[in-house]
Amino acid sequence: ASGPVTAPTGLIPEPAKFYVFFRFDKAELDPNAEAILAEALAAAKKMGGAVTIAGNTDRAGPDAYNQSLSERRAQAVSTYLIAGGLAADKIRSDANGETVPFTPTADGVKEPRNRRVEVVVEPL
Repeated sequence: ASGPVTAPTGLIPEPAKFYVFFRFDKAELDPNAEAILAEALAAAKKMGGAVTIAGNTDRAGPDAYNQSLSERRAQAVSTYLIAGGLAADKIRSDANGETVPFTPTADGVKEPRNRRVEVVVEPL
């Protein structure tokens, strides 16, 4: 009798994660962001799985404003990926506002690492 069949280590593809950072109070992609998104787009086309986008802000400004800003950042990334040929139905977009900091800070603190969109590309 044989045991359960398992895949050898290293053969199961891992999700690829990309971070796109934004200037303070901005949702526009700069050349560095576009370069990172070009890599994410290539990975998405190669891996063929779903793409999850999560927009985030730092803790400067009111909660409601930051929620809206995180939505605009996520939309900018989604628009770039769709324009690059990724099917819209492969993308799931979330906006976290200031609730999921990369670097925890006190309220009101401007933290560049928190002004980001995380892009996760899942393997098919």
